[in-house]
Amino acid sequence: MNLEEEKYLIERAKKDPEIFGKLYDEYYPRIFGYILKRTANLEVAQDITSETFLKALRNIWKFRWQNISLSSWLYRIASNEVANFFRKKKYKTISLQETREPVSNYDLLAETIEAQEELKRHKDFLDLQEKILKLPIKYQEVIVLRFLEKKQVKEIGEILSRKEGTVKSLLHRGLEKLREKFNATN
Repeated sequence: MNLEEEKYLIERAKKDPEIFGKLYDEYYPRIFGYILKRTANLEVAQDITSETFLKALRNIWKFRWQNISLSSWLYRIASNEVANFFRKKKYKTISLQETREPVSNYDLLAETIEAQEELKRHKDFLDLQEKILKLPIKYQEVIVLRFLEKKQVKEIGEILSRKEGTVKSLLHRGLEKLREKFNATN
């Protein structure tokens, strides 16, 4: 969806909440993915994503078009909801074990090797996620947006309502703190 289509849908959604469904369909996967990466918990991510879109729907009338995608506004709401979740100390660590059964007996060895590699990637991601979650929220936000969501510094600034220089500084400091956490475990 280009910016003109988005602007048109937003204006229509302000008068007709059913139109918001098109915006929801467009952005749900990205916002959910971002929240899942921040929380590493499927149920929590679903709940926070629902709350994010509910708040967006209730407040769409406040949205002012500035030739910036609605996604920045949605990411900002999502970031605030994740921060609220962690502030309320609802977060509890859970063990995420992912198992996978082979699809067929034809190439059992190849499927077993693939499953082991997938499990290792999953474990590496969970190790990284665990270390990111130990950082202050301000560093979590910028690291996840930059490296897991692949957002540019300018867009991160728009999402978090911060200057680009501040975002760069937070990224630098956050990565230093993350590096320290990795060095402490090695």
